[in-house]
Amino acid sequence: MIPLDGSKNSIRALELGIFIARQCGATITGIYSSYQPPHSEFRGKGSVDEGQNKEIKRVMEESKYKAAKNGIVFRSKVLFGNVGYNIVKVAQNKKDPFDLIIIGSRGRGAVKRLFLGSVSNYVVQASNIPVLVVK
Repeated sequence: MIPLDGSKNSIRALELGIFIARQCGATITGIYSSYQPPHSEFRGKGSVDEGQNKEIKRVMEESKYKAAKNGIVFRSKVLFGNVGYNIVKVAQNKKDPFDLIIIGSRGRGAVKRLFLGSVSNYVVQASNIPVLVVK
């Protein structure tokens, strides 16, 4: 499983995932989990969501193309809510188990990580399957 968000580090994680999948004859499931703030009656729902949906679709289509180009089957899942929690929840699903999570690191400094945390750090701490963090 590879969490994707379009960042350089998530693309590097995808490239490494494709390499590993080729060696093992595995498939890749790309997860795009997006934080969804509570809906406000005063905010126009369509304008923000439409742009976000286009970006999600673009990232997932590009990822699927890269995998297919290398002979790898790519499945995708899109989730909204707490990003780290969603990644761990999907990874630990007993009906559709995963062997490995390959996640990009954002490369935050120690001080920022102490106060803000990070998705990759959360996944490493909360997951009960192996996690490979790519910088």
